[in-house]
Amino acid sequence: MKADTRHTPAHPATPAATSNTLPHRLGLAMLALSAGLCLPVQAQPSADWPSKPIRLIVTGPAGGTADTLARLLAEGMQQQLKQPVIVESKAGASGALGIHELKANGKSGYTFLVIQEGAISEAPLAQKVSYDPFKDLTPLAQLTRTGLVMVANKEQSFQDLSGFIAYARQQKDGVDFASYAAGLKGHTSGMLLGQLARINMRHVGYKGSPPALVDLMGGHIPVMFDGVTTSLPLIRSGKIKALAAVYPTRLKALPEVPTFTELGYPQLSKPGWFAVWSHPQTPAAIQQKLRDVALAHFRKESTLKQLATLGMEPGQALTTEEMTADLKDSSQKQAALLKSIGYKPEN
Repeated sequence: MKADTRHTPAHPATPAATSNTLPHRLGLAMLALSAGLCLPVQAQPSADWPSKPIRLIVTGPAGGTADTLARLLAEGMQQQLKQPVIVESKAGASGALGIHELKANGKSGYTFLVIQEGAISEAPLAQKVSYDPFKDLTPLAQLTRTGLVMVANKEQSFQDLSGFIAYARQQKDGVDFASYAAGLKGHTSGMLLGQLARINMRHVGYKGSPPALVDLMGGHIPVMFDGVTTSLPLIRSGKIKALAAVYPTRLKALPEVPTFTELGYPQLSKPGWFAVWSHPQTPAAIQQKLRDVALAHFRKESTLKQLATLGMEPGQALTTEEMTADLKDSSQKQAALLKSIGYKPEN
């Protein structure tokens, strides 16, 4: 008789074994995952930064103030970071060209910008721009502080601010004053003085300080609000005279020139400043490293001596948040001034 082959499968334990395999595999997977979490995190791109040359973009011409400051910063960066630092000019459009260069190439931490704060707090109010001043770049370190100075043609009869105000009140049609650009602080400072002193100040805008200073020396314009850096050599040589400074305290470069605050106009005291800026998405470790290098280098005695020749004061060790708050405050005050004189942004 043949054996009955109709019986249970030869491996009755197989289904049970299969059911036990699933949790077993899940357990292994969890072990693998937890082991993976314990592995060292792969180094971020900033870990070996910098591994190639760095670019510092400036928005003024070669030999200008921003260019000079950028080269000072480059010197300190090369000493500390052991990589070449290339200073590159992207002049034009009140800083917009340089800002766009930073937007396009700054994320990796190899392109930075040296520019005056007015490009953020003033220029976007004076003309239409294609960048967001408070979202497209981040201030890392304040390099220097500076102010404006009200200067006059040396042949004018008045010798100080009170003399100028008396002179202006005698001018039936008002008195002209120059600035380096319409809508910026050199313009609104003169208009604010007119409001405060109740005199008729008529603005004459120029494209930059040099042509305005030429006309000032030539007697075509009696007074001007200008940056200390560009006016200082002419003041020291006696070619123009300084009446008052827009700064919280007397400038070290012009200790004999009173501030507007001393003369009864504390509204004219806001300093300007230059900083190094990064793309907002530059790795935080890189931002901090560059900030540390910049602040240290701009406090060296040799650097301070060079700043003094420019008529500039050392910057403050403000945080990014503090600098941003200052920018927003300046922007709000500038916007109010422009509105009060009916200024419309240029295209």
